[in-house]
Amino acid sequence: MKHFIKSSVLLTLLMIVFIGLYTMIVYALGKVLPNHGEGEQINADGKRHYANIAQQFKSPNYFHPRPSSVNYNAAGSGGSNKGPTNEELLDVIRKRIDTVKMQNPEMANVPVPVELLTASGSGLDPDISVKGAEYQIKRVAKARNLDEAKIKELVAQNTALCVFGPSKVNVLKLNLALDQIK
Repeated sequence: MKHFIKSSVLLTLLMIVFIGLYTMIVYALGKVLPNHGEGEQINADGKRHYANIAQQFKSPNYFHPRPSSVNYNAAGSGGSNKGPTNEELLDVIRKRIDTVKMQNPEMANVPVPVELLTASGSGLDPDISVKGAEYQIKRVAKARNLDEAKIKELVAQNTALCVFGPSKVNVLKLNLALDQIK
């Protein structure tokens, strides 16, 4: 019995040291890396925005992000926790399909990219795929009375290439770039 208690205490102390060291190393790395662990901040029009947290854009003049299961509230990130066969989720997605197609009538015969219909696990994903951005180009160009080629160029300029996945577009950065066009 004493052998088990001794092993348990030693393992507990070892884990406290390991977790403490790990936490200090991660914290120190966060402080020396760019943005000092604060996330990417963008100041525009006197407001501070965080590029790594989704922002809600409803106007047809802007690209829309992924839906959010937490209403874009960074204090309460989380998913809906509903599986792909859940009837409530399927009803929500059907409504989103109708909404997205209504907002983008020029794309009625094009399948809606999945990230415009489903929320991410955190509900705060700031990025959409290139296809998700391209799906919205016609609407944004029409709403802003701009040439589609100019908007496509802007999407290309704001596309980040990813090493471990598909390229992505940060919706906030793209919309701020849109506002810079005269």
